[in-house]
Amino acid sequence: MRVAVVDDHPVFRLGMTALLSSTAGLRVVGEAADADAALRVAETVRPDVMIMDLHLGGRSGVEATREIVGRHPDVGVLVVTMLDDDDSIFAALRAGARGYLLKGAAPAEVERAVRAVANGEVLLGPVVASRAVSFLAGPRTAGPVPFPELTDREREVLDLVAQGLSNVVIARRLTLSPKTVRNHLSNVLTKLQVADRSQAIQRARQAGLGQL
Repeated sequence: MRVAVVDDHPVFRLGMTALLSSTAGLRVVGEAADADAALRVAETVRPDVMIMDLHLGGRSGVEATREIVGRHPDVGVLVVTMLDDDDSIFAALRAGARGYLLKGAAPAEVERAVRAVANGEVLLGPVVASRAVSFLAGPRTAGPVPFPELTDREREVLDLVAQGLSNVVIARRLTLSPKTVRNHLSNVLTKLQVADRSQAIQRARQAGLGQL
């Protein structure tokens, strides 16, 4: 089973590579420190599983996951990160990740997750699974979705803009780059046919978005 490790911290990459290399049936075939390098590894090596951090400097692991899965659906992405908030978890899963562990997971848990993802299964660490269950079991409000012409991500960005958050804060909240947030906001302005951010906020709040 061929595995690649994507993380911008050399010490973590070294430790994860050593762990995987010492596990029977697993072989590390590539490493990357940023999103662009991860895409090159996916293209040239085609590992069975890519272990992906979400913080990769200029571009996030969520973006890298989305591009890798879109181009190479046979490559399974297992997120291993420090981030345990709902936004990060569901952004990664929506991007196509098949697994999500927190850094500090036991070696046996990492091995089990790698094998599960390679077999096409979805595996979440205990803490992540608990948050997912709580989210799915939470209350839901009935009614039409505001601005159906927007994508889910564009609606997320608009909601956070309507809360008064800056692009930088939104980028951090959604584990996206500020440039990607600007692109989403530009699409929102075009689709809603409004001239600027202030008009978009007004429309969003009228539709019930932006509620803290």
